[in-house]
Amino acid sequence: MRISQKQQRALISLFTARSWPARISAIIVLAIAAFTWWNQGQVSPGQLTKGSQIEGRVVGVADGDTVTVLDADKKQYKLRLAYIDAPEKAMPFGQASKSNLSDLVFEQNVVAHIDDVDRYGRGVARISKAEQDINLAQVDAGFAWHYATYAKKTQSRGEFQQYEQAQANAKSQRTGLWKDNNPTAPWDWRKSNR
Repeated sequence: MRISQKQQRALISLFTARSWPARISAIIVLAIAAFTWWNQGQVSPGQLTKGSQIEGRVVGVADGDTVTVLDADKKQYKLRLAYIDAPEKAMPFGQASKSNLSDLVFEQNVVAHIDDVDRYGRGVARISKAEQDINLAQVDAGFAWHYATYAKKTQSRGEFQQYEQAQANAKSQRTGLWKDNNPTAPWDWRKSNR
């Protein structure tokens, strides 16, 4: 634990101050520092952290790559599916992508492995249901892109190749969004609609 200058002054005041108000003030500063240090790294229920795992029931599907999971303690977690990017709801195939994900997981029990927490506080997760990789299933069904730009930073080589192959198969079979001759990737669509 690193001590700030304010805490150093408080510690010195605690032993050298001549008045009780100065000593009480020092005690308060040190108590706050101790409380902060003690709680550092501890996670509150409902708070997501990288490397954690959540088990629960999917109670909401926002779009083709975002779900809400309710755990046994009745805590809700908003999760973004890792390694994939699905069409936005307003895009062609956006509603179909959401519908496919709903068919896979809505009101189902899942296990979510949190790979990261994004800037919106959502867990970026690998979700499975009875050993089925749901993220991969979205790509395999042609309702999401393999988000290779981000996946290559953290996804294992084997999984990366599996997702790439699933996308290539969906594309060659013209499944889902690949029915369109030239589908717009969600990251390009978001950029043009800012």
